[in-house]
Amino acid sequence: MKRTLIKNAKIVNEGTIFNGDILIEGERIKQIQDSISAKWADVQIIDAEGKYVLPGAIDDQVHFREPGLTHKANIETESKAALAGGITSFIEMPNTNPQTTTIEKLEEKFAIAAKTSSANYSFMFGGTNDNLEEIKKLDESSVAGLKLFLGSSTGNMLVDDPEILEKIFKSTNLVISVHCEDEATIKENLKAHIEAYGEDIPIEKHPTIRSERACFLSSSTAIKLAKETGARLHVFHLSTAIETALFTNKIPLKDKKITAEVCIHHLWFTDKDYKEKGTFIKWNPAVKTAEDREGLWKALLDDRIDVIATDHAPHTLEEKQNNYTKAPSGGPLVQHALPAMLEMYHKGKISIEKVVEKMCHNPAILFQVKDRGYIREGYFADLVLVDLNSPWTVKSENILYKCGWSPFEGSTFKSRITHTLLNGSLVYHNFKFLPVKSAKRLTFNR
Repeated sequence: MKRTLIKNAKIVNEGTIFNGDILIEGERIKQIQDSISAKWADVQIIDAEGKYVLPGAIDDQVHFREPGLTHKANIETESKAALAGGITSFIEMPNTNPQTTTIEKLEEKFAIAAKTSSANYSFMFGGTNDNLEEIKKLDESSVAGLKLFLGSSTGNMLVDDPEILEKIFKSTNLVISVHCEDEATIKENLKAHIEAYGEDIPIEKHPTIRSERACFLSSSTAIKLAKETGARLHVFHLSTAIETALFTNKIPLKDKKITAEVCIHHLWFTDKDYKEKGTFIKWNPAVKTAEDREGLWKALLDDRIDVIATDHAPHTLEEKQNNYTKAPSGGPLVQHALPAMLEMYHKGKISIEKVVEKMCHNPAILFQVKDRGYIREGYFADLVLVDLNSPWTVKSENILYKCGWSPFEGSTFKSRITHTLLNGSLVYHNFKFLPVKSAKRLTFNR
């Protein structure tokens, strides 16, 4: 049996940091102790002196663009970028081409990932105005969850029939993840801005068009429906301070029926950054004010917001360089999400333990991911070694996304991911990938 011994690590897990060794046998963690002797002739030893060991992050919201949009990205390229960023498991969204709105198309995506993914994988099933019967047929133990777009985005999977929406909420025990923006409000705002500016609307108007009101109206409506139907609701990518009041921190995450997520870009950028970054920070929902960002941070730290994710959504440089009405929303983030959050640790904004809670533990709890998200004996050995004092700068030559750009280009991060282990195998080390195939389909405790 293959053995790996990680020595002299600072282990970050379940709210604590402690010094110790980790023995891996095969795919799983065998032992965690203060000190473990290397008594096997064939053991691989990784000296983690001065480094922190974190559980591999679980990103519950990515768009890897396969099938049908592979000029932007694909599962192979983006899963490798994820490993380099310390993300060992991902849940991918259904707005591909064709959309993942039938069981047949869902299984086709699983087949692609089984052949090409470098990270552990699962997928969301997409709800539409006319696929309720497919939703009812889903094997809830084999799919991560259900995704509904209550505001239009890439792929145009808008669910805007209130009767169908209620039936979907009543018809599944899966976590229903929602993109919340009120479509009527956005259309009205966009129409007014086109009348004022024509097609070349200033990018700074994006958060006015996809406004605070549009977000709050949609989020509050979805939460009201979830309370009425008893559905398990997860609100993706909060972008406003006002929305955070809709969520509670009074009960443990495992007992919550309504949960929330925030993405890296809404914690990092504000509307002041549009002047420099332009359409490269055009996301739906929009990056909003500094006050909104601060409200999101407050809710994250007091546990009204449960998960940090990326909403990794690459587009080509050519696409992003169009004018406002033609430039698509979204940007690539999986390679730089964990370094960005560790940068916030260096700035005193968040503890490393809290980063691990929100990026590793909580996605595992929320989606009932089996044997991942923690550093525990018996769990899969998805582990990330981080040097907190090894600065590096994001440059075009070290960006791994197929699209070849990053909103963080030019940024220097103090923390470097030095090793990523996946299911017990070392798969990434100091900007290089090892020729090891160890990715698995995620399974769930349901």
